[in-house]
Amino acid sequence: MAAKKVLIMGAAGRDFHNFNVVYRDNKDYEVVAFTAAQIPDIDGRMYPPSLAGKLYPKGIPIHSEDDLVKLIGKYKVDEVVFSYSDVPYHVLMNKAAVVTAHGADFILLDAERTMIKSKVPVIAICAVRTGCGKSQTTRKVVDILKAKGKRVVAIRHPMPYGDLAAQAVQRFATYKDLDTHKCTIEEREEYEPHIDKGIIVYAGVDYGAILKEAEKEADIIIWDGGNNDTPFYKPDLHITIVDPHRPGHELAYFPGETNLRMADIVIVNKITTADPDKVDIVLANTKFANPEAVVIKAASPVTIENENAIRGKKVLIIEDGPTLTHGEMTYGAGMVAAKQYGAGEVVDPLPYVVGEIKKTFEKYPHVKGKKFLPAMGYSDKQIADLKATIDRTPCDIVLAGTPIDLNRILTVNKPIVRVFYSLEEISKPDLTEVLKSF
Repeated sequence: MAAKKVLIMGAAGRDFHNFNVVYRDNKDYEVVAFTAAQIPDIDGRMYPPSLAGKLYPKGIPIHSEDDLVKLIGKYKVDEVVFSYSDVPYHVLMNKAAVVTAHGADFILLDAERTMIKSKVPVIAICAVRTGCGKSQTTRKVVDILKAKGKRVVAIRHPMPYGDLAAQAVQRFATYKDLDTHKCTIEEREEYEPHIDKGIIVYAGVDYGAILKEAEKEADIIIWDGGNNDTPFYKPDLHITIVDPHRPGHELAYFPGETNLRMADIVIVNKITTADPDKVDIVLANTKFANPEAVVIKAASPVTIENENAIRGKKVLIIEDGPTLTHGEMTYGAGMVAAKQYGAGEVVDPLPYVVGEIKKTFEKYPHVKGKKFLPAMGYSDKQIADLKATIDRTPCDIVLAGTPIDLNRILTVNKPIVRVFYSLEEISKPDLTEVLKSF
């Protein structure tokens, strides 16, 4: 039989992993192309021969998802494999309708089929949506494990936005490593908090090769998930975070509901800032989807560098980019801090946005009028336009709710005050008790 012709729909992450573990060196399939969505400027590239394997000596082209229908016809595609995350079900099924209407099967791979088994224990930290609180949960788990004398290595969900061959296996232990790998703001948001705690973090493209390197220096591996994607490694303990600020999303987004149903522990985060009725909705949906899971209620308290720095001041709020764009949140830690610490006025940056940042507001219209600036920095051009927008906005202080120190990336014409947030469990059992038994 002729090999089935496959097209993989992705966003420079899960798509490459699915190819590597299911389709690479598999003569039953011919992957004719990838398509790219969500992330700016990742289409038009090639998945390189060094990663694609012996069946693809010329590599595999990456096209825009806008060309999906044309590509199905051009390559006579048999199967389209959907391989990215944080997608509402109505959008997912719209894409399925487009694919099946044009003569191809629409495929979702089994989550466990794409998980690699590690030689050392793995704790996976995932979520039902982008921006639920994975990063502070990861930091809390790492602190508990390190206090027990464990060597902890984090492996981060992929964000390969540059040279894919060069990014096959990346190891980050210092800030210099971030510069060496020319990390974007989005990458730094995920890697810097680990480096701040002295934790080595791996990422890249080939997660089989990454795991082999990480196992050499780890007693326990933390899978630091991205968006609401499922783990790339088979977890020995699966933690999923849900967000009562977006009740119902835990049962309405792919593959977040999969994470909810697979979880050993479900953390209901941010309950001190959410409407109690919305907390009840999330708790009920969690019990419906996964009645055997251990449920931990938690808060994400917010602090800033100097409690008096913003009081009465005119501030520009910068929030975590993915959380506020495709994560669909209408505010973040920066806005919480502005209210908590008495900012005088929050300036709307919309009249002052330029270039790529202006395009972001056009692509995600729900952020207009919300008086924050998403920290977008997938490219040098975006970073330059972010700087220009900050410089143009009339304010006294920039209040940065992104997890990184923007001063390492940008030199702007006004001071930047950082916002910090942590995980605080307010029910029993807590993570310390759960990890003790683990």
